[in-house]
Amino acid sequence: MDMKNNIIAEPDAVRKPTTLPRRSAVDLQAASVVFGSGEKAVTALSPTTLRLDAGDFVALVGPSGCGKSTILRLVSNLIAPSSGVVLVGGREAKVKALRIGMAFQNPTMLPWLTIEQNVMMPLKIVPPFKHSFRQDRKGAFRDRVHALLAQVGLAGFANHFPWQLSGGMLQRSNLCRALIHEPDLLLLDEPFGALDQFTREELWQILQDLYLDRKPTVLLVTHDLREAGFLAKRICVMSARPGRIISDEAVNIPQPRDIGMIYSPEFVEMTQGLRELIAQVRK
Repeated sequence: MDMKNNIIAEPDAVRKPTTLPRRSAVDLQAASVVFGSGEKAVTALSPTTLRLDAGDFVALVGPSGCGKSTILRLVSNLIAPSSGVVLVGGREAKVKALRIGMAFQNPTMLPWLTIEQNVMMPLKIVPPFKHSFRQDRKGAFRDRVHALLAQVGLAGFANHFPWQLSGGMLQRSNLCRALIHEPDLLLLDEPFGALDQFTREELWQILQDLYLDRKPTVLLVTHDLREAGFLAKRICVMSARPGRIISDEAVNIPQPRDIGMIYSPEFVEMTQGLRELIAQVRK
């Protein structure tokens, strides 16, 4: 029998759906950073390969000085790689193919502006929002700011000044400023490192809610292994300087996560394994 003439077409109802490849948001291809030259050259980052697909949440952990923040600076185009390639949104980082939001350990709010004005600042300078800033700053943009402040528990504080807020409230404002312009990519460098543990855990919940609601791609630098495990979908461990990624593992705990989860045997085992690995690479 000629099988070529007896193939029965698979009905549409039972055909397997085509799986489309995920879109790359960040792609480091053997990217390295060397400061200085000759005998004074210092390698801040060994050739490193790292990919984040759109919607990923990746945490970078490792010893101090291993190059975690250097990776953030590469992705944000604050520095250029000494070798290799850094692609953001499928193009070189300097092209700015994605809209980026950033938050650091120091909120760096401008003290002479209100919280509303500070949070609104990216809308004034980032396209396409800047083109309608004059028209919308007292209407649609103000409503956007107030809605986001309310989402992080700061309803009623829009007209306060930074010096009137606590450290935790300032970091909530800082997150709002990083997200107000709907970034595709959110870069976080120890954003909660200066806060007490209770405030930090409260902000983990807030950041998780914001992430699940908006689904930006997130790259987080932290020294807090519990923070990494609570927030991230993947955790990358870096070696001591000159840093490189030695482990890239998924966090196999469903989201959303609650704070009580950090005391579960599964979570404790995961963070203890990370701690032991980092202790080994520090030697």
